[in-house]
Amino acid sequence: MGRLVKAVLADYPHVRALKEGAVFDFVEVDPVHKAFAAMVREQAYDVCEMAIVTYLQARAEGKPLLLLPVVLRSRFQHDHIVCRADDPLDVTDLAGKRIGVRTYAQTTGVWLRGILGDEYGVPLGKVQWVSIEDGHLAEYADPPQVERAPAGSKLIDLLHAGDLDAVIMGNDLPDDPRLRPLIPDAKAAARAWYERTHAVPINHMVVIRSDLAGRREELTELFVDAKQYADHRVGEIDMTPVGLEANRPALDLITRYAHEQGLVPDRLAVDDLFSLRGAAS
Repeated sequence: MGRLVKAVLADYPHVRALKEGAVFDFVEVDPVHKAFAAMVREQAYDVCEMAIVTYLQARAEGKPLLLLPVVLRSRFQHDHIVCRADDPLDVTDLAGKRIGVRTYAQTTGVWLRGILGDEYGVPLGKVQWVSIEDGHLAEYADPPQVERAPAGSKLIDLLHAGDLDAVIMGNDLPDDPRLRPLIPDAKAAARAWYERTHAVPINHMVVIRSDLAGRREELTELFVDAKQYADHRVGEIDMTPVGLEANRPALDLITRYAHEQGLVPDRLAVDDLFSLRGAAS
């Protein structure tokens, strides 16, 4: 393996063997998304978990990073947009509504906006998006249809106060009987969406500094080996797929969504995400 590389990865069962085996010089960052800004702005680590949309933006800016075809975290997103349980709001009637999201560039938000547009005909440009945080890239600025909530605001509080009609949430989605998924039969809808698209909605993958490009196959194999000890599945669906072709359906979608939603200036080619072409060195 050569020298130990400095790595930031959350403590997933499917990477635990790497941590127990002292393969990398691990830096613990909790929550892990707090490491993303340092990686894209300063290349602070050799290997880092990263939200796929953050990587797409970094790639568009020519950051010296390279994607490995390794998914660390994914989930079906349909039940992660919620509204008040007593609100009769319909998913097809969101034009003119106010929807909160932690940051407009949050990967869960990008997936859900794409799903709302593709599956439910929601005119995304006619929705008022409300965020509470900046994105990870210093160069990124929210598009005009994004409003910043007052400093210190919490999305759930704004929703319950009636200042928002719905919110998109990630791992912080609360188990609250006062809330309901905006998409009817969300879990069944997600499964039907998967059957049509064959896409596992990627949240986080692995990136490396581009000067480690010569070791990408070696590094990918480490994740493949670790995964055999804890395979993450929903039924028969592998939720942490490894390999370009296994991830192509999801990457085809998320590159389109990121471009359509104004997060990157041009749609990125999936194969180029794993290539040094276009990445600084």
